[in-house]
Amino acid sequence: MLSLIRQEKNLLIGAIMAAIAFSLEHTILELGQVASLVAGLTLIGVIIMVSLRVAHHAEVLAEKVGEPYGTMILTLSAVLVEVIILIMMLSHTSSPTLARDTIYSAVMLDMNGILGLAAILGGLRYGEQPYNVDSGNTYVVMIMTGMGVSMIVPEFIPQDHWRIYSVFTIGIMLLLYSVFLRLQTTRHSYFFSYSYAGTGDADHKHTGSARVSGTFLIIGVVLIGALAEVMAKTMDTGLSGTGVPPIVAALLVATISASPEILTALRAALANRMQPVVNIALGASLSTVILTVPAIEIMALMNNQPIHMALTPVQTVMTALTLLVASINLNDGETNAIEGATHFVLFATFLMLSLLGV
Repeated sequence: MLSLIRQEKNLLIGAIMAAIAFSLEHTILELGQVASLVAGLTLIGVIIMVSLRVAHHAEVLAEKVGEPYGTMILTLSAVLVEVIILIMMLSHTSSPTLARDTIYSAVMLDMNGILGLAAILGGLRYGEQPYNVDSGNTYVVMIMTGMGVSMIVPEFIPQDHWRIYSVFTIGIMLLLYSVFLRLQTTRHSYFFSYSYAGTGDADHKHTGSARVSGTFLIIGVVLIGALAEVMAKTMDTGLSGTGVPPIVAALLVATISASPEILTALRAALANRMQPVVNIALGASLSTVILTVPAIEIMALMNNQPIHMALTPVQTVMTALTLLVASINLNDGETNAIEGATHFVLFATFLMLSLLGV
């Protein structure tokens, strides 16, 4: 029992903090902006701790059930965390662009931040790091298609046609994902793997029961939803009137949901295993676009309230640059520190533009 408590201390801390947060929510909000901001930042830290355990149990389940269900569990658990936090924040903010900015921020964080830093660290240690070139090419063209259809084309859709295009977007994104998942886990599964025989790096196998991990995964997702409910309110109060650009809140959501992916990718790069890095960074971007967009569009239709999904001109340029650089860098089956630096420069530019509010 004590061993289980030690293993799941993050979930225990999350449960305790959720109980405290709900009981003191009104008191914190009444104390004003500073108290709300401190509480919100504290809850963000706790949510990240819980999300790390959710990611762990999703990995255990993925190993137990095998493919294609393992990939589905890993993908859906990560996207579910993001969607839950995003929905909670949308319910407590008047920003019509939060969903768009969150998806855009997640893509910049995954493709430029995670991939860039991992390639730099791995490249400085090992030089060139190999991976399956088919995976990079497939991911980039899928991301380009998904973002183009759901976040660039909407700029040209008349306002009175938003419902019918939303329905189309939901259907076409789910179709795109189902086709991709089917081919990824069957006929073209070899696109997304690379043999590291002789490197001395054996695949890590998780121990534990699938039933136990499934239970804790559900508990973790529920805790994230509860913590995000209070976090959204406190951060809304804490940031109100501060002049902080609206995209900062979106970047927080993206960072929270990507926190387990960041650690996993950096560990893989430092172990000279670039294939998992490519799968994580580009796979997370693809999942964010083609699964989060339908969820948000469905919520917009249910509430009869359009959500602005079209990228701004600056965001469109940054997205195009990112995809162009990725298509060039990921076209030879090897990464290096120079290529990593180009992505990280784009990430730094994204951060600067975000702070400038453009």
